[in-house]
Amino acid sequence: MALFITSLNSGSNGNCYYIGNDQEAVLVDAGISCRETEKRMKRLGLSMQKVKAIFVSHEHSDHIRGIPILAKKYKLPVYITQATMVSGGLQLHLHAQQVVSFSAYTPVEIGALTVTAFPKFHDASEPHSFIITSGGINIGVFTDIGAPCEHVVRHFQQCHAAFLEANYDEQMLEQGRYPYVLKKRIRGGQGHLSNKQALELFTSHRPAFMSHLLLAHLSQENNNPELVEAMFNAHAKGTEIVVASRYAETAVYAVGGVKTVRVVQTALF
Repeated sequence: MALFITSLNSGSNGNCYYIGNDQEAVLVDAGISCRETEKRMKRLGLSMQKVKAIFVSHEHSDHIRGIPILAKKYKLPVYITQATMVSGGLQLHLHAQQVVSFSAYTPVEIGALTVTAFPKFHDASEPHSFIITSGGINIGVFTDIGAPCEHVVRHFQQCHAAFLEANYDEQMLEQGRYPYVLKKRIRGGQGHLSNKQALELFTSHRPAFMSHLLLAHLSQENNNPELVEAMFNAHAKGTEIVVASRYAETAVYAVGGVKTVRVVQTALF
C-alpha cells in the first residue's frame, strides 16, 4: 500500500507537510493558515477529513501559526512536547483534551500509520524530526536541522522518501545582506542545513530504494531553487528530486507500489 506525500508549503513563511494512506493522514507542522491549508489540499484532491492528527516539530511561528484554528475546526489532536507548547504559546490556544505529549523513539499509532519522533539540532526548546511508517514504507521529515547528527543519518538511511532541508547556499549567505549575528545563527550548528550539507547527506546515506526527495525550507534570500535542483539531480541515481515551494503546494507523490504522481501542480518559487 502506497503512502501519499506533499508539501503544502515550505519556507520561513510557513511549513506544512502531508503524509497519508488511503484511509488516514497526518500533518507535520501547520505553519500556514487554516484557510490556505484547506485551499491547497482541495486543489490536490485531498480531504481534511482524512487528517487525524498534527505533529509539531518545534515552536517557531512558521511551523505552528495555523495550528489553533485548524485543530479546533477539525477536532484534531496535536502531538507536541510540553516545552514546545509553552515556548510557542500554544497552551493559551489549545484545549487540554486536544494536546497529546510524545517522546523521542516512542511510536505513536494513527490508524495504520506509525509516527516516531527523534531529536535534532535546532535552536528551539525541544525540537524533533519524524519518521512516518505504514506497510513497510518509511517517510522522513528532516527540516530545521543545524547539522546532520547520528539520529538524522540513521533514519535517512531507512527512507523510501524524505523531506530534506536545503536552506542556503553558503556563498549567497556569506555575501548576502543578513547581519552577521543572523548568518552565525543559520550556519552555527543549531540553525539550518546548507545545500552542501544536505547534498553530502544524500550522496553518502541515500538508500538505493529512495524514490522521492523533496528539498525543503529553501531560503528566499540565500538560495536558488534552480541551483538546488541541478545540484541534486546530478547525483539523483533514480531518485526523483522535487524542490518544495514557499508559495505553493507540490504535487502529491505516491511512494511504494507503482511510482506515480497523483496530481501535478506548477511550483512557484
